[in-house]
Amino acid sequence: MDPRIREHAEIIVDHSVDVQQGDTVRINAPPVAEDLVVALHELLGERGAHPSLGMSSSAATRAYRRAVDPEDLECPAHVLAGAEETDVFISIRAEENTAETSDVDPAVTAAYGQAYKPIQEEVMGSRWVGTQYPAPGNAQKAEMSTEAYEEFVWNAITKDWDEQREFQQQMVDLLDPADEVRITSGETTDITMSVAGNPTLNDYGEKNLPGGEVFTAPVPDSVEGHVRFDKPLLAQGREINGVELEFEAGEVVDHSAEKNEDVLSTVLETDDGARRLGELGIGMNRDITEFTYNMLFDEKMGDTVHLAIGRAYDETVGEENEANDSAVHMDMIIDMSEDSTIKLDGEVVQRDGTFVFEDEF
Repeated sequence: MDPRIREHAEIIVDHSVDVQQGDTVRINAPPVAEDLVVALHELLGERGAHPSLGMSSSAATRAYRRAVDPEDLECPAHVLAGAEETDVFISIRAEENTAETSDVDPAVTAAYGQAYKPIQEEVMGSRWVGTQYPAPGNAQKAEMSTEAYEEFVWNAITKDWDEQREFQQQMVDLLDPADEVRITSGETTDITMSVAGNPTLNDYGEKNLPGGEVFTAPVPDSVEGHVRFDKPLLAQGREINGVELEFEAGEVVDHSAEKNEDVLSTVLETDDGARRLGELGIGMNRDITEFTYNMLFDEKMGDTVHLAIGRAYDETVGEENEANDSAVHMDMIIDMSEDSTIKLDGEVVQRDGTFVFEDEF
């Protein structure tokens, strides 16, 4: 076994979810990630934890969602009961075909998300982590050889997370006390929002692995302006390009996309919260240098900002503020490498992808 797989598993178990003796641990992974699953089980045995394993399969997901009547979808009580009895959730992504679910009706996927929302909430209230195994399908989508993609994934994951936390804390210390954030990029993005009273979190490889961002929640009705997301994203097995959103009083009042606009439209219609922002994130992982059509990595790139329509994470919402609630959470990326600024209460803290506390600023 590649020693980097063992190191990846150790970071998951000891750093990301801090497995303790007696913990019940649920691992969901596709067959292509078996080596990482085996390494995790060995470590869980050494720590006296109790694992259970579920096979994830894009092909099975496609088959079910193409066959099911959306009217029959409801929260499965047995799955919810299992989630309620689980201490730790480890979700491993690895695709043989990143477009496997591309011919599933987006409305069915939205209905599925609504039905499974109680399970999602149970998981997010526990210790959990989502990570990536370097599978051939993901390498192909990233236009890399499998070997090059393995190097890319493990360089981003097997790093000094204490050092990364300290680097990112400098941005947390700037954003956390701020009231207003303004993001500009070229002629296509000028958007403002309030984050007053909402905590800023430092993601250094806990719930997401790799980590490498600081993030908070906008006050839902405060978002104003126009934004163009320069980078494409994969949603429901399809690539969405050239997304533009117009916000008034926090709500998306106009939207467009150059490719697969119908998918974007369906996501926005999922529920009331899907038309509002749930997250503002600032990428800070300098070891992620390639765009790979994988949001787990792409949103952490050091020259990017991402905004998510839909659900806000509870930890990013202050006690006096409203949390945006939705069955969806869809991240989209703004390239901040040229002709771009982030301003906090009128002060520039990032220019053209470089932070004010970096030497090149």
